[in-house]
Amino acid sequence: MLGLRTVLLYAFIATITHGALIISQDTLSQDAKVETRQLKKRSPDSEEQGKVVVRSVKVVSKVASHFAHTVMSSTAINRANSSKEVFFNVELPKTAFITNFSMEVDGKLYLGEVKEKTKAKKEYQAAVSKGQTAGLVKASGRKMEKFSVSVNIAANSEVIFTLTHEELLQRSHGKYELMTRVKPKQLIQNFEIIVDIYEPQGIAFLDASGTFISNDLLPLVEKTVTDTKAHITFSPTLDQQRACPGCDGTLIDGDFIVKYDVNREKGIGDVQIVNGYFVHFFAPTDLPHMPKNVVFVIDLSISMSGNKMRQTREALLTILDDLSEEDYFGIVLFATFTERMKPSLIKATKENVEEAKEYVRKIDIRGYTNINDGVQDAVKMLLEDKANNKLPERSMSMVILLTDGQPSSGETRLDKIQENARNAMNDSMTFFCLGFGYDVDYDFLNVMATQNNGLARRIYEDSDAALQLHGFYSEVASTLLSEVNMHYPENAVDSLTNHHFKQLFNGSEIVVAGRLADIELNNFLVEVSALGLEEDISYKGQANTLDWSVVFPDDKYIFGDFTERLWAYLTIQQLLSKKDSGPEHERANATARALEMSLKYNFVTPLTSMVATKPQSDEAPPDTLIADKLTEGERSHSALGQTRYTSPSYHYNPVTSVDGDPHFIINVPEQNDSLCFNIDDAPGTIFNLVKDPLPGIVVNAQTIGDKKVDPGSRINTYFGRFGILHKKLGFQLEVTTQSITVLQSGTQTSLSWSTTESFKWPSIDLQVTKDRSLTVALKDSVKFIIILHKVWEKHPYHRDYLGFYTLDSHLLSPAVHGLLGQFYNGVHFEIGELHHGDSPDKPDATMTVKGSRLSVTRGWQRDFRWDVKNGERVPCWFIHNNGTGLIEGTASDYIVSGIFKTS
Repeated sequence: MLGLRTVLLYAFIATITHGALIISQDTLSQDAKVETRQLKKRSPDSEEQGKVVVRSVKVVSKVASHFAHTVMSSTAINRANSSKEVFFNVELPKTAFITNFSMEVDGKLYLGEVKEKTKAKKEYQAAVSKGQTAGLVKASGRKMEKFSVSVNIAANSEVIFTLTHEELLQRSHGKYELMTRVKPKQLIQNFEIIVDIYEPQGIAFLDASGTFISNDLLPLVEKTVTDTKAHITFSPTLDQQRACPGCDGTLIDGDFIVKYDVNREKGIGDVQIVNGYFVHFFAPTDLPHMPKNVVFVIDLSISMSGNKMRQTREALLTILDDLSEEDYFGIVLFATFTERMKPSLIKATKENVEEAKEYVRKIDIRGYTNINDGVQDAVKMLLEDKANNKLPERSMSMVILLTDGQPSSGETRLDKIQENARNAMNDSMTFFCLGFGYDVDYDFLNVMATQNNGLARRIYEDSDAALQLHGFYSEVASTLLSEVNMHYPENAVDSLTNHHFKQLFNGSEIVVAGRLADIELNNFLVEVSALGLEEDISYKGQANTLDWSVVFPDDKYIFGDFTERLWAYLTIQQLLSKKDSGPEHERANATARALEMSLKYNFVTPLTSMVATKPQSDEAPPDTLIADKLTEGERSHSALGQTRYTSPSYHYNPVTSVDGDPHFIINVPEQNDSLCFNIDDAPGTIFNLVKDPLPGIVVNAQTIGDKKVDPGSRINTYFGRFGILHKKLGFQLEVTTQSITVLQSGTQTSLSWSTTESFKWPSIDLQVTKDRSLTVALKDSVKFIIILHKVWEKHPYHRDYLGFYTLDSHLLSPAVHGLLGQFYNGVHFEIGELHHGDSPDKPDATMTVKGSRLSVTRGWQRDFRWDVKNGERVPCWFIHNNGTGLIEGTASDYIVSGIFKTS
């Protein structure tokens, strides 16, 4: 796993008047930039005195034998003559455990307390029931999770926030990395980062830098490195922090990074025994790499369309280039059905790799999500080739799964898919699961990977997704040893952490910790055995207890019984994994032990919470804050956004579209939900759907009606004609149910719905699927899909009509607008007051959106991209009255005078 430790520390101030007015962070970050030097020159009555000044920000990290203990503190003073609310926000690495938190207000200390999560929740609920303010902290990001607390302090008062956390740094790509993210948002009178590192093995190299550190700031990074110790400081003055002379902007905005590695000797590695506990680090050097047999299992279901598919292709092309010629590889594609690139794995020769790259360039989405069959086919291929002696005898087999959704085809029972994978692999290979985005069931993937000697990793839907995929692969690409066993005398040690490892990857490290059965024990035998490329590996050696003062001669570089705490940290991490993925009969005991140790060592884990009491005025009762640590699976729900209504789960990823009579569907991926509304108007009306003035993209649509309407019946309207204009590219496309006409740079081309064909221009690709769809792909921009609905030509009422779907809408500019375009940059809503509607399965509710409260109904619309006849049901909240309150203005505001007009 990536050896990364991240801390984000900043303080910002918000002013609250009787709990009614909260000034935003961005506003206050400008207002709060007040220096002590300036304050002394102003009179106490000046309006600048109405500020809270952050006097100091300090981060102190002590790292002993890769175990990091970090204390973050911030001091703020209320210079106003009235009370102010002060916020303390910290982001810390997901793999770290908070161990302590305190607030000191005017000399009075308020300490946080680690409690069992269920008991903490009861306190939270009790506080809410009494009308007290209660905070429940659950925010998280890609690599960090947020801790946030605020306190109201009186005029001319001071508050000191302090947060402590601990973590074992993990070695990756041959180094440890300690990263401190700092975003103070203002000039800080006393700003300081201090890192002290002590490594008994000796420091091989060390580098300290920062993403925000310019040539002017570089000399301020002071580091002193000796054989076993390093001392790094960064402490810029107020003037050195300034973004420009005389201004209040700060240069301090980014990551401060320390990278280092330690010296290593051949043999058993390094064993340290301190105060009755030991830790064993094993990372041998100069070993040849074992060849690997890897099958990439790639999800091609419809939800992988657009950027995900493009980034997956891009990552696979890079990964294929990284294969060693001694490796064997295969590719299994899965959607509704599976497909092998080749019947067997092939050797990674230059010719085979080039052939595979051509294959990858052509893969595209095609159906639903049949994870079970994709995994089973990959395992079957590996086992068959192994049985038929097609693979190297001493090699490492692995399956790497990439998916972005939940099973929706074939076997969909999660526990059954996990059971099938476990039985098929039977401890004979390693399974890695990469979950793309937040729609995946991460817990499902994590359990399945852990049960098969691997791990799961979330791939975030950002512009660097391809780099994330390649970065993960590079961590596991080079295997040095397999079946690594660490042996210790049973009568000498107990309470061992995991000491059998399926493989050791190049640049990583194996860590085992345990407790001595006899604290007076001075030495014991250690043996390491493993399978290498050419022969079985066996190392033997003696672990000896050394005097504390000899091993750790300088107390400045250590903190308490860190070896015991390192053992506890590792043990809890492994117990938490076992409670989810271990054998059923062991899970309850693992949970109980993990909880017991979390409380004993004061760690905030997924089983415990930090409970803090916030001081208030004499008239108000104290507030309660609870800080939880989320699992990666729980982070999915947090990232998707929570409302007071939980949507029913479904296995389909809709997009923003309009189809049918005409039904508009607005996809809101941040909330894992959709909104929908209808537009009713007379046949022949032309509406603007999309208008992006920066690239000059316009999409208009004209309504058509039924062939005839019975007296007194409602007129059904549909879209029967689309006009797509791209001014900068000189491109114009008109689509009706009968024809497709392209005008590109003055040249007109006519296409037919009756044949499947594709056309390419330098910046535009068109793909016609016979009597079904037209895909319009603009280079490095949005993709539109127009669906053709064909109706029996002798139908007495209905006629052919068109549907319109948008992919990759995030590639349009923030200025995009139109009936659909206004939603491409997102919309936030909340649902409350759920109650029975006219239909039992369609509840009504109140939606808060864009400052309005609307009456809405839960219902379904259909997405026809993959099933033109029946469509796929999409659950959504229906907004009545032509989308009034949701769309900006009224529907008539979007009527234009021509199919390519903007007004």
